[in-house]
Amino acid sequence: MKILITSSLYPTPLAPKVVGGAETFVRRLAETLVGQNDSVEVIRAASVSNQPMESCNGIDVYSAPVHNIYFPFAKQHSAPVRGIWHAIEDWQQMSEIVAARIKAFKPDILHSNNLSGLTTAVWRTAAELGIPVLHTLHDYYLTCPRCSRFSDGHACEASCMSCQLLTFRRRGATRHLDAVVGVSQRILDIHTRLGLFTQTPLKIVIRNASTADVGSEETAMVDGTVTLGFIGRLTEEKGIYNLVRAVATIPPERIRLVIAGHASESQRKQIKELAPNARIEFLGFVQPKQFYEQVNVVVVPSVWEDPSPLVVADAQAACKPLLGTPFGGIQEAIKPGLTGWLTSPDPASIAKSILAIVESPRQIREMSGRLKSGIDKWAFDDVVTGYRTAFDQIMRSRGMAHT
Repeated sequence: MKILITSSLYPTPLAPKVVGGAETFVRRLAETLVGQNDSVEVIRAASVSNQPMESCNGIDVYSAPVHNIYFPFAKQHSAPVRGIWHAIEDWQQMSEIVAARIKAFKPDILHSNNLSGLTTAVWRTAAELGIPVLHTLHDYYLTCPRCSRFSDGHACEASCMSCQLLTFRRRGATRHLDAVVGVSQRILDIHTRLGLFTQTPLKIVIRNASTADVGSEETAMVDGTVTLGFIGRLTEEKGIYNLVRAVATIPPERIRLVIAGHASESQRKQIKELAPNARIEFLGFVQPKQFYEQVNVVVVPSVWEDPSPLVVADAQAACKPLLGTPFGGIQEAIKPGLTGWLTSPDPASIAKSILAIVESPRQIREMSGRLKSGIDKWAFDDVVTGYRTAFDQIMRSRGMAHT
């Protein structure tokens, strides 16, 4: 099969930027498909002007010019400037590079992922050229310019007027889709509840699986100390500050908190001020295995509808129990009492949950054992099989034979 994949970001040696798990997932999927004898090309949003094509691990990666006032994922801009950027983004009509690659590569299907900088013009272009389109929902781009549905410290229940205005055309563009995949049931439900994908024939869920070497060895609890781990961006919506406030209330001899990911000096200072007596260690950017081999329990304290954080899949692959909040895809991945725990996102509730875990370290070992024995096992090969099945179903529904 010949598959044209689009993604806002696609990390390569010449453009290595990674913001979240979506681009890591896309690269792993593309390379796995090539390894199974499919032909794959990738189009990403350019990060510089006149960005040349780059070949990476057998895949040609093209960078689409960004027809806007700045490149996506660049430095932070003022609210008025961002508003202009999103308005321009929502009115993009056609993608010249998608049209050119469709005519040259002749794909059987276009698989789109995150759309910032590329826009729904990729769908319209493919549809006009007769190419079926499957889109994977990794974020809330279609309903929120910030892609997060998070504002003023809370997950958004409804779409505000500015979000409705700035996403009007992209929501209508879903009529061009043959299929939509949610990385969790929750992200798919949020979109369908808001009236999207009413004309999309196939709507399914294919949850993420680990894409990294994370190891699976049990970590010893030295002197009875439970080591909690947080990995990811240190932002409000990820809940890190609620976690730190919770840790601050627990005797430091009982727990240790390990934080992996970029932490600026100001962020480190703020965290230390929130929990001056806590045992907190900043690892910075490390390989996933180096993080997981140090922790007993992974904490995912998000306060937004986190679609399907890759840390959840990685933690389960590493056989580490999860303490998570009931948002987005997190709650779908945890079997309370068997593979982890669910907690409300406020500091008091998190602290109460941590204390209960600390009081019964045996359950950590039992949960790790269940994960190691294969309970709820979901590997990346299962993800690829899910997408291949969806591709085949789309082709059959169109009466098309793939190449």
